[in-house]
Amino acid sequence: MIGEKTVLTIIPARGGSKGVPRKNIREVGGKPLIAWTIEEAKKSQYIDRLILSSDDAEIIEIALKWGCEVPFVRPSKLGCDDTPGIDPVIHAIKTLPEKYDLVVLLQATSPLRTVEDIDGCILRLIEYNSKACVSVVEPDKSPYWMYRFDEKNQLVPLLEQGYVRRQDLPKIYALNGAVYVAECLWLENTKSFISPETIGYIMPPERSLDVDSEQDIVFCEAMISGSN
Repeated sequence: MIGEKTVLTIIPARGGSKGVPRKNIREVGGKPLIAWTIEEAKKSQYIDRLILSSDDAEIIEIALKWGCEVPFVRPSKLGCDDTPGIDPVIHAIKTLPEKYDLVVLLQATSPLRTVEDIDGCILRLIEYNSKACVSVVEPDKSPYWMYRFDEKNQLVPLLEQGYVRRQDLPKIYALNGAVYVAECLWLENTKSFISPETIGYIMPPERSLDVDSEQDIVFCEAMISGSN
């Protein structure tokens, strides 16, 4: 709880994964990928309840082993490749008989995110009296220096040019997928964490890895080994 607001946290983890098969329970740094998220969420001073939303028996078993509650089995129709990411969150909010003020979405594919990031994102939403707050990172390449090909295979600036020096480029940020926080009732209506009312919480690049490939697994292992 933060102030008078109760906080529900959801870790979505479906069984199907094409980029890295079974990635949610793939061993990384000596434990299942999902365990990194469970452990950090359990350290939070604001989270009242931590649950898993999954359609997969093995993922459910591992999550329970690492101390995450599993109050229901996600319907298989919500575990398809084309299922919008928001659907399991809305399903969980509506399925639980208990009602919460805030919901936090933590994807298992962000193993380097810390409790500092989780609580920081929640706290920022409260401090700014916002409807939603999501984590972002400053990318290493600016879109102001990116190009596309035209029909003649010529390079065309992706965005309007006018900046010569790197230090003159405006600050830009990208979603890193690590932390999403929103008011439950607001989210049920908007069905998206991203809106004109959404604010951002900046995370450093070294904690912003989103595991989506075998190369990401290797990089993640190196980051974990380097921090120990």
